[in-house]
Amino acid sequence: MPISGTMTDRNETARTARFKIGDVVKHRVYPFRGVIFDVDPVFANTEEWLQSIPADLRPHKDQPFYHLLAENAETTYVAYVSEQNLLPDETGKPCRHPMVAEMFQDFDGAGYQRKGPLLN
Repeated sequence: MPISGTMTDRNETARTARFKIGDVVKHRVYPFRGVIFDVDPVFANTEEWLQSIPADLRPHKDQPFYHLLAENAETTYVAYVSEQNLLPDETGKPCRHPMVAEMFQDFDGAGYQRKGPLLN
């Protein structure tokens, strides 16, 4: 279920997501940025995916993970990124991912407004 604000993990410990759906963010290590379109309160991908990340960069599971409509200099794609690896994107530029227009409207220089009603 898409979330923003306070959430609880499997141990019922309250935590607050740093970013919300529609925010434009960038990766703290790799050269890509994107728009958040969904949030998992804790890791919700495969163990194989997690193990494919180099050990020195591998995020811990007990934190929010964000689904991004991502872009780099060459292409657009969907990314799954831990909160510890994201920073606000301060370029003020809209994202060029083709799915942005399907999901969002009204870019304000920092993020987008979601289009239509919430589905979850």
